[in-house]
Amino acid sequence: MFPNKELQELPASHPIFSSAFNFPNGLPKIHGHDGFAPQALGIFENDRLVLLFTFESDLGDGWEDPAVHNDPPDVRLKALQMGANIIKYVFEN
Repeated sequence: MFPNKELQELPASHPIFSSAFNFPNGLPKIHGHDGFAPQALGIFENDRLVLLFTFESDLGDGWEDPAVHNDPPDVRLKALQMGANIIKYVFEN
């Protein structure tokens, strides 16, 4: 989509992590995967985040029926809250 742009890691201080719910350490870890730290990467156009790519944190796993991945309620809540942050950020920025 943006062949001349590179993904940049979003710092934990980026507003997307506090637009509705506060995630002081940045992207929450959703689902175990390989045990690596979660990363949020983005592409910016004129200082505006236009693409968000999450790595080692599958938010969709937390949004699915609890029986699919058996994530505990607190992990599912974090996934939903981060989803709310993304949506609120998109509409306000």
